[in-house]
Amino acid sequence: MEYSLRPSTAHDLDWLLDLRAIELRADLERHGLFDPVRVRTWMSDAFAPENTQIIRVAGEDVGSISVRHEPDARWIEHFYLPARLQGHGIGSQVLAEVLARPDHRPFRLIVLQGSAALRLYERHGFTPYDEDDHDVWLTRPASVS
Repeated sequence: MEYSLRPSTAHDLDWLLDLRAIELRADLERHGLFDPVRVRTWMSDAFAPENTQIIRVAGEDVGSISVRHEPDARWIEHFYLPARLQGHGIGSQVLAEVLARPDHRPFRLIVLQGSAALRLYERHGFTPYDEDDHDVWLTRPASVS
């Protein structure tokens, strides 16, 4: 399935908040953490359009991926695709494109314990470096291809 990426704008925030709430709901409920206000507030407070790209399929905005640049790492955040598009290779292609961007800093991200996304990240060279009851922190060297 073909996709494209476009830069995000501040106008994307409302539908991204809805997408996040829908796509994270099952995992958050499994952990007893789903709160419809909190799930939206956290992303709203952290949203940076300049770090975010919108994933498009068949001319439709369907998902997002953000890369937050810190001095010691690049953090992948807000990587969401609707369930109907998961399992078609889009997430893997988007992630591979982001990982291929030249930079000396490693990548880092946080994923909920038990999330199916964990397998995607592991297939792309991420390894856990910390965890708690709800989250797993992963890293990947910049040089892995």
